Amino acid sequence: MNMKTSTLLLLLTAMGTQTQAQQGKQRKPNIIFIYADDLGIGETGPYGQQKIKTPRLDQLAREGVRFNKFYTSTPVCAPARCMLLTGRHGGHSYIRGNYEMGGFEDAKEGGQMPLPEGTITIGHMLQQAGYKTAAIGKWGLGMQTTTGNPNKQGFDYFYGYLDQKQAHNYYPTHLWENGKVDKLNNNYVFVHKQITADQATDSIFNLFKGKDYAVDEMTKKAAQFITANRSNPFFLYLPYTIPHVSLQVPDSAVRKYIGQFDEQPYLGQQGYIPVKYPKSTYAAMITYLDTQVGIVMDLVKKLGLDDNTIILFSSDNGTTFNGGVDPAYFNSVGNLRGLKMDLYEGGIREPLIARWPGKIPANSTSDVLSVQYDIMATLAAIAGTKAPANDGISLLPALTGNTAAVQQREYLYFEYPEKGGAIAIRTGDWKAIKTGMKKNKNAPWQLYNLATDPGEQQDVAAQHKDMLPRFDAIVAKEHRNAHISEWEFIDNKKD
Repeated sequence: MNMKTSTLLLLLTAMGTQTQAQQGKQRKPNIIFIYADDLGIGETGPYGQQKIKTPRLDQLAREGVRFNKFYTSTPVCAPARCMLLTGRHGGHSYIRGNYEMGGFEDAKEGGQMPLPEGTITIGHMLQQAGYKTAAIGKWGLGMQTTTGNPNKQGFDYFYGYLDQKQAHNYYPTHLWENGKVDKLNNNYVFVHKQITADQATDSIFNLFKGKDYAVDEMTKKAAQFITANRSNPFFLYLPYTIPHVSLQVPDSAVRKYIGQFDEQPYLGQQGYIPVKYPKSTYAAMITYLDTQVGIVMDLVKKLGLDDNTIILFSSDNGTTFNGGVDPAYFNSVGNLRGLKMDLYEGGIREPLIARWPGKIPANSTSDVLSVQYDIMATLAAIAGTKAPANDGISLLPALTGNTAAVQQREYLYFEYPEKGGAIAIRTGDWKAIKTGMKKNKNAPWQLYNLATDPGEQQDVAAQHKDMLPRFDAIVAKEHRNAHISEWEFIDNKKD
């Protein structure tokens, strides 16, 4: 080999190494969005929980950012998922309530109202940006035979529950994988069963236990997806079912809490399965969710993806009011008013924790007013792509500590057609809300100053009547009539 050839080879090698380094720097970040189910704002350590242990979420917050004024888009399952994935608020979203089809039995599995053809989801957006995409967990936006099939809605891979009614059982006979049944080693059990006190025996409680725990199956599939796509940018949407009732979690997890709480067996009188240790089981479920977060974090680090992966954690709505859950005992929504299905703060204020080493300052907090319909714009900014039309703003500056660069917004808008029909608007520290609108379209505005009254106990609308016309104008601007009559309770069409 002559000197000229040797020099050329060295130059090519150097160029190749430089190109590889540039590609490494230019590779789009991986995105993992973990979504809890019915988790209240006060049920994890980073948000003040004292009785339930969440060490991995504590770590996530310690190594990242915790948002203090973050909201879900609406206070129940299916529409919250639709609004998250499409970046739309309750006045624009195609799906606005839990529109159920079919029944609870396996033979009647029918899902919820499906996303229509032509919907553009976060999954579609990131696919177009070069990402491999997966949704693993609870879908609730259409069965595999409908336009709402997740494989048609932006996700290369799906595993989990298609029908959220089936998700009331953590030991189902099957889950779904890319439109096909994945049979589990569990017997069919009807999970909405009430018993009497004399039936409250171990043999009865054991009827509601199985062998294959759905959450474990989801985490296995999530780990497989991350591992298989470690060399390419990926987006993993991970909507776990915990801690939504029924109260079910492996006995080994429950045993860690038994004896810590004063509790009596729950007999199913508020729906869902009977359970011997309801408080211990609920606490164990949240800790079990925390463990799954840790498994994902550890795998990302093991695969060398830590510095190029953002992990976000949130929940779809506030704590539930049935199934044996005791939100007052656990201070589940802190000092806030309302629970799931309410537009009061306890129903819609949610955690948002995010970790991205080197990009998100460790142990930081953000008071930026933000909401889940911001996530589409945020992930577009993270991926370096353009977001489709949506109602949100990018929170990337807030995530990375550059709060001054966050786009200014006048208000957050909420609209919820169930539980009597309600609308809410937050602007600065003010929160305006109307309830019972199906019975009275002209229901009065309630007005709260969240800076001095975070629990929404003192309605000051009468003292600030000059503010109320502005809220009416916001509703007129933001509300589009729903496509089904069950969801239309405002009807701002001109006569």
